[in-house]
Amino acid sequence: MIGRMDEVVFDCAEPALLAEFWAEVLGGEPMVRDERWHYVDVPGFTRLAFQRVPEGKSGKNRLHLDVAVSDIDHAVGQAVVLGATVLGERHSDAAGTFQVLLDPEGNEWCLVTPPA
Repeated sequence: MIGRMDEVVFDCAEPALLAEFWAEVLGGEPMVRDERWHYVDVPGFTRLAFQRVPEGKSGKNRLHLDVAVSDIDHAVGQAVVLGATVLGERHSDAAGTFQVLLDPEGNEWCLVTPPA
C-alpha cells in the first residue's frame, strides 16, 4: 500500500455550486477552504472536493460516482430538481439498473439500484 484515500477532487468552474449539489445528493455540509476550493465530507465515504480551474470540461469523464438508491424513479426526480440532467436511456444488467446523469457542470454520474 502506498497511502490512503484523502479525497476525490473535481475540477470545476463553480466549486460552491458543486459542493452544494453533492451535499444534497450524498449528505454532509458544503464547506469552504477558500474561494477556489470547496468540499463535502460525505457520511460513510471520503471527502469530495471541488477545485476551481480555468478550463472547461471536455469529453467524457474517466472516473464517475455510482450512487446506490432504493427507488431509481424517485431518485432521478430528486436529482433533476437539484440541477442534474438525465443522460441517455436507463439500462439494466446483472449488476442492477443504472441511470446516467450529469451534475450542474456536466460531470457524468449514475444512480444505481441493485438487481431484482
